[in-house]
Amino acid sequence: MFAVIKTGGKQYRVAANDLLKVEKVAGDAGDIVEFAEVLMVGVGADATIGAPVVGGALVTAEVVEQGRARKVIAFKKRRRQNSKRTRGHRQELTTIRISEILTDGAKPSKKAAEKPAKKEAAPKAEAAAADAIETKAAPKAKAAPKKAAAKAEKPAKGE
Repeated sequence: MFAVIKTGGKQYRVAANDLLKVEKVAGDAGDIVEFAEVLMVGVGADATIGAPVVGGALVTAEVVEQGRARKVIAFKKRRRQNSKRTRGHRQELTTIRISEILTDGAKPSKKAAEKPAKKEAAPKAEAAAADAIETKAAPKAKAAPKKAAAKAEKPAKGE
């Protein structure tokens, strides 16, 4: 089964377990995201085409990582004007893995619902690590100024 979803102003043909890079989607690695704008769902001749979207269709995906694309350089030069401009841009991307393609108003599976619950335990571990760092840090003593000591050791040029 495949589906055509719309996200970030683009359309993607996806199937279960597909890995793809889309424009930035809110969420951290391991989060489950849902795409409700499903334009087409089905297999071969049994495909259902939406007008504009298929009612009750939903595609769920797991965020694998958040990243950025390669830098695109926009260089503009106006000849004989001694004028040029270089500007770079890196698009923010999200790598996702398609989990399920659901139709007829079906709900995401338990597996998809369990992922965010595991994430809640992570802030507790981070807080414990932050407490450990705070207890280890000790104030540093200031060193004596070195310039005064260096001048006292050097004899004057005339001597």
